[in-house]
Amino acid sequence: MNNDNKNKPESVIVRLDISALNEARSILYDAYRNEPTFQYLFNHRKPGYNQRVRATLRELVDLYFELEQEAIGVMAGDTLVAVAFIGDPDLRLNLADQLSWRIRMVLTAGFASTRRYLDYHEKLRAMLPQPLTHQLPLMGVNPKYQNRGYGRLMLNAVQRLCADNPRGIGLVLDTGNSRYLPFYESEGFRSLGKIRLGGFEDHVLFREIHPEAKATANQN
Repeated sequence: MNNDNKNKPESVIVRLDISALNEARSILYDAYRNEPTFQYLFNHRKPGYNQRVRATLRELVDLYFELEQEAIGVMAGDTLVAVAFIGDPDLRLNLADQLSWRIRMVLTAGFASTRRYLDYHEKLRAMLPQPLTHQLPLMGVNPKYQNRGYGRLMLNAVQRLCADNPRGIGLVLDTGNSRYLPFYESEGFRSLGKIRLGGFEDHVLFREIHPEAKATANQN
């Protein structure tokens, strides 16, 4: 047996509750602050970028908890190493309708960043397929635990949850980092299109998860 695997703590998928808020925010902050999409939307060249990212992720995480959406994580021993927030097919969240969220965002992330994020989110919503699909708006792995298979474990757990929900036919996610595309393609995702953001494109991806695909998802 490989000694690295022998010493690797056991991984367990858990549902997150309010007690995991701070850990989830921290993991997502490290996962997203260097991503091209966030750097563009929240203007990383302008002072206060890190604060705007923290504020946005805090408000998004809080909103998904308030809306009682599914949130899961990967525990490696006693450490939360990865998290994912899953939008229910019936939600198809329109952030423009979330007045209290918008006010909090303007106060913490600023008007320009809030407006840019809302525009981006509306373009993403317009690309969602019919019938209804799940969305994966937030997923991240603690940088100290990357490249150990936790990201794939997390995504497979998300797909199993989606396969158990008869109201959705698949899962939509997006990424502005093209180096992740081979990973998502290896998991069966295909392109729905792209959103132009400044000098690069954000890739919107979709994987069907319907009765015929459930067996595959459950084998992962």
